[in-house]
Amino acid sequence: MAVWLLWPAAPREPVRVVAAAGVPAVAAETSAVAAGHGPPAPSAAVTASAATPKEPVAVASSDDLADHVPPGQTPSMKQVIEGLHARGIRTGLGAFNPPGTRPPLIGLAVPEDFALPPGYVRHHQATDDGQRIEAILMFAPDFRLFDAQGREIPLPADRVVPPELAPPGLPLRRITLPPPRQGE
Repeated sequence: MAVWLLWPAAPREPVRVVAAAGVPAVAAETSAVAAGHGPPAPSAAVTASAATPKEPVAVASSDDLADHVPPGQTPSMKQVIEGLHARGIRTGLGAFNPPGTRPPLIGLAVPEDFALPPGYVRHHQATDDGQRIEAILMFAPDFRLFDAQGREIPLPADRVVPPELAPPGLPLRRITLPPPRQGE
């Protein structure tokens, strides 16, 4: 402590320490010290009552979802994401497409122990509510398929393997989507 009082003060910008509502001023001062702004001067003591704002502060642009949803409303995730997109927000939750805009692909189920020949891949997916879906069989992005005469066979645009082009030995069974979770 005596070393700090005798240590020459380095010039620095003043740090304004403000505690958020419900956060003691001591915690705000501690975070200022942790941020590398040095120990607060003895005269810079802040009390919680002086630092707590009396009125809510309007935020022009915030990453807090609560600032974008009116109080008392509980919008669906689709409504939240569409609202963020309407405001031009494309980060955080706004980086995602709304649920249901890209439905899962339906195709042939691929058992995990089935050895895939070259040109075929397992495609893993999840539902909008986070449930894993059984892997489906797809063509690899750079794969080209040829018939016995050497003519190229056109592949489906979505690259999902139809039953007639499945590799030999694969059980031909289409996946089924799990039902939505309750309460969602």
